Amino acid sequence: MKFHWYLSRIMTLSALTISSTQAFSDQKTTLDFQAAQQTILQVVQQMPDETAKSSAGKGLPAIVPETKAAEAKKSISYHQRSNSYATNPDSDPPRYVRRLSDIGVEAFKDVTWLEIGLESRMRYEHRHNDIRRIEGGNDDPFFLRQRAWIGIKEILDPFRFAVEFQDSRIYNNRFVSTDQERNEYDLLNAYGELYFKKALGADDRGNDRPVRFRVGRMAYETTDRRFIARNEWRNTTNTFEGFRLNLGREANDWELDLFGMQPVRRLQTKFDEANDNLWFFGGIGTLRKWSDIATLQTYYMGQKQTGDPNGFTATNRLDREIHMPGFRVYGKASNILDFDVSYNHQLGFSGPNRVDAHGYTIEVGKTFDHAWKPRIALFYGYASGDKNPNDNVDNRFDRFFGFARPWSADHYVIYENLKAPKIRFEFSPTQKLGFEVGYGAYWLASSKDRMFDILDGNISNTIKDPGFNRDRTGQSGDFGGHAFEGRIRYQATSRISTTLGYTHFTAGEFVKNRIAATSCATLHKHPCTDQRSGNTDFLYFEVLISLL
Repeated sequence: MKFHWYLSRIMTLSALTISSTQAFSDQKTTLDFQAAQQTILQVVQQMPDETAKSSAGKGLPAIVPETKAAEAKKSISYHQRSNSYATNPDSDPPRYVRRLSDIGVEAFKDVTWLEIGLESRMRYEHRHNDIRRIEGGNDDPFFLRQRAWIGIKEILDPFRFAVEFQDSRIYNNRFVSTDQERNEYDLLNAYGELYFKKALGADDRGNDRPVRFRVGRMAYETTDRRFIARNEWRNTTNTFEGFRLNLGREANDWELDLFGMQPVRRLQTKFDEANDNLWFFGGIGTLRKWSDIATLQTYYMGQKQTGDPNGFTATNRLDREIHMPGFRVYGKASNILDFDVSYNHQLGFSGPNRVDAHGYTIEVGKTFDHAWKPRIALFYGYASGDKNPNDNVDNRFDRFFGFARPWSADHYVIYENLKAPKIRFEFSPTQKLGFEVGYGAYWLASSKDRMFDILDGNISNTIKDPGFNRDRTGQSGDFGGHAFEGRIRYQATSRISTTLGYTHFTAGEFVKNRIAATSCATLHKHPCTDQRSGNTDFLYFEVLISLL
């Protein structure tokens, strides 16, 4: 899908509409993002404290659950959040976006139809002997990510549109940057939509059941974020070009989400382009009728790829077709336990091979009745790996476009070829302060398949995969290693959130054996792996600022 024609018209309409509001009549016609940030920040600092407090909930993720008063206000909605770790999708539009009437400026109090947002994130990382690299030693990069949103709703109904800008950069990095870290001056969202507020009437609680048809560029996440996600931790963001049709909305007792999209190639210093060789499509049905106990999601997702002879990876050069039916159910068993369970099966073909793979997740947790809201959770995730590299069956589970970080904070494993038990404990002594600790272990579901993101084996358009992360004989074993993770979150103000995290990874037999087998002393050629234990340390500090 070619996007530029559509984008030019959205931007033109946006400019005409905004210029009609006198609020921006004295602004420059060209956008200086950093100058705009400073201007908005000055306005924010002048806002009354009460306004800042009232708008904090949408601007930044809450450290502790909502108060009973807030929950009661939303009781008309059928939607219930899952208590499982990191599985709740970001809102649409994202949390940092708000109506202009809500930012606390008297002149804008009646402008309810314009949505805006500005967000800045800075993160420092220290990695010691990172096994994602074939070279050991230290790496101390700084990541910067800036976002801006502008959207029009209601005033032009049924037509609505939105544009989201992002600039992602990396500094002080030892290794060459990839499209996971750098993506300068690009668009995450640039879409138009038709929104019919009461097209399907209302549900039993009186919530309007709308129909929404969206076309253009879209970055969003859904279900438990394991297959479609914005990848909030990563410095760059997944986005797509295509269409999305929604029958119903999050507040309703049922909802149907249909989509057909092409993933966007992230080009580090050029304008991103849709991947014309790959289509991603599917439908997601959500039933919330009994959401006080359980929410059920059933879905079908698929990918169809036409092989690109000039593709960067071997997978890019294959004709592939994958079909995945699946389901997820989550909820609470009274006040005893909460749960989140999913199962997915994948069928189709990848080049000459038949695809037959599956994956599932199970999490149960308990939140104790205490002022600090302590919660303990047990998790197990499984994703099949290729059992035999010499047969005509590919058993490697494909995560599609899902998140990676919650599987391992240091990004060594993802939702493929994996057996991962975890235990996690978290508590919040105050509304502003939260602590999390966890322990996880990682086995390969198949010792003959790869451990995804180790020894330069990551999928990017920058680094060639030397193949060091797989032992086709299976003789390197199947234990990847285990890790201790800790995180402290502190919300300094209603608009500033900070996070300090640390992970220590202890290598298992597979990692140790792959380092030994691909070491420079063994291969006597480049590329080769620095000989080391495989144990790693990962420390990071992050500041997230919502400027409105």
